[in-house]
Amino acid sequence: MKVAVFIGSDSDYEVVKEALGILKEFNITFALEVTSAHRSPSRTLKLIDSYEKKGVEIFIAVAGKAAHLAGVVAAHTVRPVIGVPVESSTLSGLDALLSTVQMPKGVPVATMGLGRSGASNAALLAIQVLSLKDSSLMEKLKTYREEMASQVEIKSRKLEQKT
Repeated sequence: MKVAVFIGSDSDYEVVKEALGILKEFNITFALEVTSAHRSPSRTLKLIDSYEKKGVEIFIAVAGKAAHLAGVVAAHTVRPVIGVPVESSTLSGLDALLSTVQMPKGVPVATMGLGRSGASNAALLAIQVLSLKDSSLMEKLKTYREEMASQVEIKSRKLEQKT
């Protein structure tokens, strides 16, 4: 297993669904766990330890509101942690963003944008990191990017035809 994805609550599943699809598309093995830095701190620590022993290389932590999940994970592993803040409060996700991005020196968390696009980018960043040791994965990423670029060109041509 290469990636462990922790979500702060089951409601965050909708945020990570597309990201999990991206990991599957690249044949990246992953685990998905619901765990909370605040409501189940002992479980979170046990999961980190368990997945490290299983050889997980990257953690992705998705949480809203106070969003300390990524920081707690980063405090208990030296493996890369990618945080995804979720828009889930009256502050429109600003609280989650600041809780995830403002880590103290020595405990880094790579922080993505809010919500679904941030989760998808977290999956892609994890794949980029893993591709540093896997040239076939690097080639898949290059193909993925080329396909994205061709879709932009196709959409542009369709707009030109409308005008």
